[in-house]
Amino acid sequence: MTQTIIQHGTVVSLDPEIGQLDDADVLIEDGEILEIGRGLSASNAAVIDATDHIVIPGFVDSHIHLAQTQVRGIAGDWSLMGEYFEHMLGNITGLYQPEDMYLGGLFGALEKLHTGTTTALDWSYPNSLEHGERAVDALKDAGLRTVYTYGPPGDDAAKWWFESDVGLPEENVRALYEEKISDDDLLSLALGLRGPDFCVDETALSDLELAREMDALATIHMGAALWPSSVYGEDYQGFGCLEEELGPDVNVAHGNHFSQEDVQLAVDAGASFSSTPEVEMQMGHGIPVTDKVLEAGGRPAWGVDVCSAVSGDMGSQMRLGLQLQRMFDNQAVLEGHEEVGEVSISCRDTLEMATIEGAKALGLEDEIGSLTPGKRADVVMLRTNDFTTAPSHDPIQTVVFQSDPSHIDTVLVDGEVVKRDGELLNPLVDEEFDRFVESGHRLIEEAGIDL
Repeated sequence: MTQTIIQHGTVVSLDPEIGQLDDADVLIEDGEILEIGRGLSASNAAVIDATDHIVIPGFVDSHIHLAQTQVRGIAGDWSLMGEYFEHMLGNITGLYQPEDMYLGGLFGALEKLHTGTTTALDWSYPNSLEHGERAVDALKDAGLRTVYTYGPPGDDAAKWWFESDVGLPEENVRALYEEKISDDDLLSLALGLRGPDFCVDETALSDLELAREMDALATIHMGAALWPSSVYGEDYQGFGCLEEELGPDVNVAHGNHFSQEDVQLAVDAGASFSSTPEVEMQMGHGIPVTDKVLEAGGRPAWGVDVCSAVSGDMGSQMRLGLQLQRMFDNQAVLEGHEEVGEVSISCRDTLEMATIEGAKALGLEDEIGSLTPGKRADVVMLRTNDFTTAPSHDPIQTVVFQSDPSHIDTVLVDGEVVKRDGELLNPLVDEEFDRFVESGHRLIEEAGIDL
């Protein structure tokens, strides 16, 4: 039995029964949150002093492609249906060797931990079983809690996208799960479906059936840009063949162009939506689905999406997603010739979309997403004695608007400290850095990308 106690912090639990506590403690035993309160004691516990810190649950990134980390900074001027499809899906992903998957995933996961994300859904394009194995090895070596998503291979865009009739490689999926994922408490499996936007109905349904046979989350890119089933007008199909299959085990990435009726249908069925506001704003996906999900009585989860274009920092998605929706809501009031008297969604809302709503989208709400006794101890501590954060009058507003990754002092995953005093503890940060950089340079050179 090992115990850790986080003492004297401002605890923002995001658990409605516990609330927010000043000068409070979090007692952890064998990776589980045992108790939250004031004046707790544990004689044999390792002590973490949280004085002048805000203590929150770790961020949950509900949609990211971690293997793109070593080609970060190439897609900042790309559109989705132009350069991204041509260069990334039609070229670069086919050049990945297993070690490229490892290095991109490793440093993507390390960036997640450094910036306060303790759980991510990693949407992967493994070109072979070995590619998938090395991708999962990276997640294990980094120590990130991850829903590893086995998507279509990246070796042949014509085969796997655009009305594809080829299903996911079932033998590889099952082998990877049994060999690498099934016995790891920090890992779970999802299947990356293409849906009727990118494959024929029979393939979309068979991939979903495979996900359900394996008790895996099904996550689907749908309803962005002008993908075929997303076009408004006489060709609009909504969810198409998946309409009757929606449920809590289905996660929709993007969903920008779904009608309000279809979003309502999905929310009522228990399906989740992952919105990646920064990438969607840039690449031409369309207006984020946030408002439609809220109108339907649900709440979206935030994600980063392509780290070849934007930072892996979830704080950016919290702020952009929040302020973008407020802008639309404010504009609607102004167009009615009224002054804006109050803002719409709150700072707490967006923080929850980056934590507990992400956990719900990934089917992990019983394990993570809030600081609650009985849940796993995925915890982040942010400094408030910095001249850019002090004084912290409202802890949630400090987290959402006044802090950045430089303020993230300590991170725990499953009760294990992975970042302390602002520094990651994993020696692979230094040991694998040169190989990581070399991998990125080689991929760009082989792809012939002119920057």
